[in-house]
Amino acid sequence: MNFLFLSIVLIAVAAAGWRQLGGLLAPGQPSPMEALSKAMIESAAGAVDLAIGLVGVMTLFLGLMKVAEAGGLLKIIARLIRPLMVRLFPEVPAAHPAMGAMILNISANVMGLGNAATPFGIRAMQELNRLNPNPGTATDAMALFLAINTSSVTLLPTGVIALRAAAGSADPAAILPTTLFATACSTLTAVLTAKLLGRFCRRSTPVPEAVPPAADPDSVPLDADPAPNEEGVPYPVWVSAIVLAGGAVFLCLTVAYGKVLSPWILPGLMAGFLVFGAARRVRVYEVFVEGAKDGFQVAIKIIPYLVAILAAVGMLRASGAMEAMVTALGPWTARVGLPAEALPMALMRPLSGSGAFAVLASIINDPSIGPDSYVGYLVSTLQGCTETTFYVLAVYFGAVQVRRIRYSLAAGLAADVAGILGSVAACHYLFG
Repeated sequence: MNFLFLSIVLIAVAAAGWRQLGGLLAPGQPSPMEALSKAMIESAAGAVDLAIGLVGVMTLFLGLMKVAEAGGLLKIIARLIRPLMVRLFPEVPAAHPAMGAMILNISANVMGLGNAATPFGIRAMQELNRLNPNPGTATDAMALFLAINTSSVTLLPTGVIALRAAAGSADPAAILPTTLFATACSTLTAVLTAKLLGRFCRRSTPVPEAVPPAADPDSVPLDADPAPNEEGVPYPVWVSAIVLAGGAVFLCLTVAYGKVLSPWILPGLMAGFLVFGAARRVRVYEVFVEGAKDGFQVAIKIIPYLVAILAAVGMLRASGAMEAMVTALGPWTARVGLPAEALPMALMRPLSGSGAFAVLASIINDPSIGPDSYVGYLVSTLQGCTETTFYVLAVYFGAVQVRRIRYSLAAGLAADVAGILGSVAACHYLFG
């Protein structure tokens, strides 16, 4: 991210300086360097205004998510996907703490609780490392787990919806069908690629049998509870199969009838989460307020990232470098449904989540593009369909000191490409 930020600024300054020294001045217009200075200041101020506009919508969504979490929705999802997880990770014993941590991590990602997913993910990597016969080298289970994380199994891209609402979108949740389709493409590609590469990169040393959780006082399943309960007990396979089949049908319906269903999504989510919480005997008002308190903090925390990237992108546009890139690449990428205006977003997404969020903000707040144009829908979908590949690899593997990541990066990048292609296909079908 340091190199990327510095490169954008230097390219903008060099392009504006070239135009200034070359005498490429439009009559009646400010000089390129004057325009560059003005864009830098205005973009920085606009980033703060954008963050303030995010406060209300972000607070609403975080409050709703807190109600769902307090009602046990995370644990319900964990019980539903456990039968699938034991088949995806046959080398990890079903009762091992690593399995519980992975299930909770993926469940949190499904709900869009990125902050809650990361601690579970790090714990999962630590437990998987206990099964690793070659410390410092990623196992097949680690590589597959990271591939699933980078593909971002997200059903509700709350952050993107909030940003679209703050940008004045008439239908902020219209990107839900396209995001569901794109994230399904990226996740399926991640799993298949990791499994395929795992067969070609099979290590000769077998993974040893796990030490029973009782042998290690720290190895307590994250979904366990001192009191008797059935949180860690999976639902019958047929129940999980029905739910997964229903999810596939819902995915098809949202893609086919996205324009009809999208106006119902936000009211339905709010009513559904509150009714679910009330049915689970959650004090919905108090819990909602408690979760909503984080909304202001989240919006404030992203201001530095927004200022840095929006100022850099604003300089790039004012310098003429962005226009030159669009002119050069537009005819080629437009043939596959990816306008050159969306290229910075597609390239930034695997590198930096905060950077991609800021680029998304700069694009959909551009008066010439807007959140409800084809480009606006496309970049919004790109933000929600995959995770920040390099960040996830660095954090999770760094937590267990793994230096040889084997095919993890290849699987993650394959998921990124699939997510981009899925986003283009879904947005072209619904909004093209």
